[in-house]
Formats: sequence, structure tokens, C-alpha cells
Amino acid sequence: MATVELTTANFEEVTSQDGIVLVDFWAEWCGPCKRFAPVYERAAEKHPDIVFGKVDTEAQQALGAQFDIRSIPTIMAIRDGVIVFAQPGALPESALENLIEQVQALDMTDVRKKLAEHNH
Repeated sequence: MATVELTTANFEEVTSQDGIVLVDFWAEWCGPCKRFAPVYERAAEKHPDIVFGKVDTEAQQALGAQFDIRSIPTIMAIRDGVIVFAQPGALPESALENLIEQVQALDMTDVRKKLAEHNH
């Protein structure tokens, strides 16, 4: 599956669904973003069950601000509507695969319980 362009119009709809959504915050002028793009595309091809979204921080400044993106690329992982990972920096292919495996292995019942405890 190809990557999906995420905008303020579709971000909430795409990321609130069940399943895993990875988000790549990037910009046209960012060298590391351009080098990371093919790695991200290959991962998208290997994992058709995961949504691979891209947010152009120049075109979608409100989304960048909403998530306090200060450095790009930033990779965010969302599972079942919950942000479970967010980190700036381009990941090598092996690290991206490792991240995907970790997100797939999460016990979301446990994650929600910890979030609820943290928020009270």
C-alpha cells in the first residue's frame, strides 16, 4: 500500500481507527526527510495492514503545531487511536521494522489502563 497524505481534513478520521497508523512529519526542504522517504515507502509496501501517513509540515502547519513537532522528520505511531510512539529523526530500515514489531506487540488494554492512571 502506498503512503497516505494526511491533512487537517483527514488526520483525525485516519488516525482514530482501529489498527496501526504510522505518521511521517516531513518537509520538502529537509534532506534527512528525503533520505528517509524511500525507507518509509518500502516499509509501506511490506506492511499492507498498516496505514503509512505523511504530513507535509509546510502545507499542514496546524498539524505540526498540534503535535508540537520541532524537528523533522518525526515518526509517530498510533495504535487504535492512541499515540504510542513519537520521536524525531530518520530511522534506518531495521529500526523502523523494529518499531513496527514493537507497536504490533503492544497490549492495548494495558496501554489504555496506564494512560488512564497517568491522566488521573
